[in-house]
Amino acid sequence: MALLKQHLILASGSPRRKELLENINIPFTVIVSDVEETLDNTLSPEKLVMSLAKQKADAVADRFPDSFVIGADTIVAKNGQMLGKPHNEQEAYDMLSMLSGDTHEVFTGVCIRKNDVVNCFYGKTTVTFWALSEQEIKQYIQTGEPFDKAGSYGIQKAGSVLVKEIAGDYFTVVGLPVSLTVRELRKMNFSI
Repeated sequence: MALLKQHLILASGSPRRKELLENINIPFTVIVSDVEETLDNTLSPEKLVMSLAKQKADAVADRFPDSFVIGADTIVAKNGQMLGKPHNEQEAYDMLSMLSGDTHEVFTGVCIRKNDVVNCFYGKTTVTFWALSEQEIKQYIQTGEPFDKAGSYGIQKAGSVLVKEIAGDYFTVVGLPVSLTVRELRKMNFSI
């Protein structure tokens, strides 16, 4: 694959991250990393998301050392418990029930790598859910949205009706703190 001299690669299969980068008109290529996401509950949420993002960036950057490679990962944290993607309907129901009527935090870690230069950072947003009925939770699960999202919800589609308020960057919840990422790319001399 022939790459431009200053080429950007998104090491993620997330359609949301892809769309966010497309929205700001930065040319890039998607090359999905094959990293297995494992939640290490001994790490803080901040360290965990940056570690997972770095693993994803490293997996692709090793093959394309002259490109700028972005890895990213998102988790939800509530009362010290970290929530990844649910494996089934019951896990989705349990997570959404836990988040119902309360506040939690969403962390998105980002790692940009070019050659041996590594820049890892994260965004954090606080999200408050409405109190949800059992029926509301089950209806949302039936949309299928919860199954590829940390904490079992996405804020940008049907899951938007679950959210009462947020404090912080909306795009961190979607999966990529866009403005922070652009600023960090500029620090690394990527022309935008």
